[in-house]
Amino acid sequence: MTTTNREILERLFHQRTINLVRGSIFDQAPSPLPAGFDFAKVEGMMLGLAIGDALGNTSEGQVPSARRGRYGEIRDYLPNRHADGRRVGLPSDDTQLAFWTLQQMLDDGGFVPAHVAERFSRGRIFGIGSTMRQFLRNYKSGLPWEQCGAPSVGNGALMRIAPILIPHVKTGTADLWADAALCAMLTHNDAGPTAACVALVSMLWQLLAMSAPPPAQWWLETYVATARELEGDTRYRPRSEQVAAYEGPIWRFVQERVGAAFQQDLSVLDAADSWHSGAFLLETVPSVVYILMRHGDDPEEAIVRAVNDTKDNDTVAAIVRAAVGALHGRQGLPSRWIDNLVGRTTDNDDGRVFELLESAGLKWGRTNPS
Repeated sequence: MTTTNREILERLFHQRTINLVRGSIFDQAPSPLPAGFDFAKVEGMMLGLAIGDALGNTSEGQVPSARRGRYGEIRDYLPNRHADGRRVGLPSDDTQLAFWTLQQMLDDGGFVPAHVAERFSRGRIFGIGSTMRQFLRNYKSGLPWEQCGAPSVGNGALMRIAPILIPHVKTGTADLWADAALCAMLTHNDAGPTAACVALVSMLWQLLAMSAPPPAQWWLETYVATARELEGDTRYRPRSEQVAAYEGPIWRFVQERVGAAFQQDLSVLDAADSWHSGAFLLETVPSVVYILMRHGDDPEEAIVRAVNDTKDNDTVAAIVRAAVGALHGRQGLPSRWIDNLVGRTTDNDDGRVFELLESAGLKWGRTNPS
């Protein structure tokens, strides 16, 4: 008899193998998507992720002031040395790992953690992070997949989590949350990242059902409401001297600091500068939530601010763009960004992103009327 992912997750909770609090969300089905749900919203989410990554990765890691001094305000793809200097969108690991996950789920008919782990171990990963390197070392040493994730508070799991909800758009069961948790802990077995991934998936699911942007406070309150129950009593400390007195969970930092920044009407640049905006989740999550609070109703401005005003701008932009893509759909993406997206997941598979989304639409593109 095949073991389900919910059964695997319950075993990991029982064995205390997964670093996460077992919250009530795992017993609750997500709200049904509306009858006549348009799969173009899923396309917007996934293309948004790829576009955000591509817009940011040619200037990733630069502090915003240095980036602006070199490029001005970035609103389109920069010349790319991997494309003979053409202004086109190419992937980094954000796009690769997200679409490799989708590809494997298409092959399997759903999320099979062991198979996704094996897929991650094949092929060159562009801009691979230290946590992913540790995962690969663990996996290639022969450890079972559930023991390969490192205790890391990097943003590498959050950047690739969006596709996990795609096989669920027809059914909408509580299995979604088990898949999200297992997909996160595959590489980042730490309460902060796994809670953040489940919280983001919950937000993305709700955004798929919306026909209009939510109030600004929705982004903050929805993230906190989900992550608070799952993260537990973590003790993370920020790197920024401006918020150095803080010690505690990511959700509380977001609640306190992002809420205060919004009350003060800080620009994205000033808010992100106060807590930093690198690959540390205590920086990535508040930056994402704050950008969405200020600009979630304007999909182009949201991504432009993520690309220009944060340091780890490809990942922040990928997550922001996935969220506004889920809300506004494919039609909310400027056509110039889609037209000039090469659509690779490796160094030589042009158009693969579009092929995978077409296959996903054929397989999972209709929901059951509610």
